[in-house]
Amino acid sequence: MIKNIALSTLLLISTFVFAQNTAMSGAEAKAFVTKISSETKEIKTLQADFTQTKKMDFLDKSIVTYGKMSLKTPNILSWKYTKPYQYSIVFKDNKIFINDQGKKSSVDAKSKTFEKINKLIVGSSNGQMFNDPEFSVTYLKNANFNIAKFTPKSAQLLKYIKQIELSFPKGQSTVSQVNMTENSGDTTNIVFKNTKINAPIAASEFSL
Repeated sequence: MIKNIALSTLLLISTFVFAQNTAMSGAEAKAFVTKISSETKEIKTLQADFTQTKKMDFLDKSIVTYGKMSLKTPNILSWKYTKPYQYSIVFKDNKIFINDQGKKSSVDAKSKTFEKINKLIVGSSNGQMFNDPEFSVTYLKNANFNIAKFTPKSAQLLKYIKQIELSFPKGQSTVSQVNMTENSGDTTNIVFKNTKINAPIAASEFSL
């Protein structure tokens, strides 16, 4: 169950970017991180619709799901799948609350694994992930995106994640696409759209 929660919540976010990627220079990477980190400090809430595409080796067709993500700083996160099934996860008060099509449960989030997962998700939305010592980061660019490629250093996270790519559209400070490669080789891609920054979020979004 822990593996399923980790992979479901990591959102991780996107379609593959086919444009040619090149490495940023040291100066470009520093400027990019400074800009994103500075601008995202002003974010108090973040909401977006998402489309998630999961590709698994043993399935001929990809699994496509739709939903909504809501974030309230410093660390309250809601991830709700709405189609083709209903499945909700809320990170709050050091716990993970789950509603699997009406079946509710909770998991203690104080373990190191869940602390890292929660920090990773929130950090990917507010730019604070760049300074996380649990990851090594490579910075890339192409005509449309600036890309931060994260590789976990932790053996715990490496059980689940091989690599995560966060894509930032040129001129924007929030993530629009994420590509996650699992240790098994399966991929999870999610695309965010209709992103709202600092708009009011009803308390019901963070309850199940």
